[in-house]
Amino acid sequence: MRLIVGMTGATGVIYGVRLLQRLKEAGVDTHLVISKWGARTLLHETPFTREQVEALATEVYQPNDMGAAIASGSFQASGMIIAPCSVKTLGAIAHGYGDSLVHRAADVTLKEKRRLLLAVREAPLSEIHLENMLKLARMGAVILPPMPAFYMNPRTLDEVIDHTVLRMLDQFGIEVPGAPRWDGDMGVNPSASRERS
Repeated sequence: MRLIVGMTGATGVIYGVRLLQRLKEAGVDTHLVISKWGARTLLHETPFTREQVEALATEVYQPNDMGAAIASGSFQASGMIIAPCSVKTLGAIAHGYGDSLVHRAADVTLKEKRRLLLAVREAPLSEIHLENMLKLARMGAVILPPMPAFYMNPRTLDEVIDHTVLRMLDQFGIEVPGAPRWDGDMGVNPSASRERS
């Protein structure tokens, strides 16, 4: 499998890093483009350097290289994930404004009827954001904001991040060994019962 991965300047860039780590573990061929502000946010929010993150990918492209392979519909890929996806990127894709490689690669993914997943990171959401999400969802894009889930009783921030990334991978049928799955057990959270005693 081959996936295009975009990382833009919204907060939550760790989702893109973890996604690349998991895709590498799964043996997926990844083609990465990090926007200018994605690279800046990476330095602000994580201990990772751009070089360390790029080393996780199979191929790396510069954000303004409109002649890159992933800018063409003839480039064969199973789809594209943008994590995190800024609302600027969301708006650009929704309106076909391909002024960067991330936007162009997403536009190509849509026009070729391949799966496009957008991990939109913004709060609260304005009517403009919601309209852009709806527009893209109607075109077939998957809108998957990185919302923390607590029914698995996560103990660490890493587990919260992993849960969302694994949900992203589910959209492409990528199975990660050992990934926790809901089994329907509505038992008492062990840590909660310890606190009561």
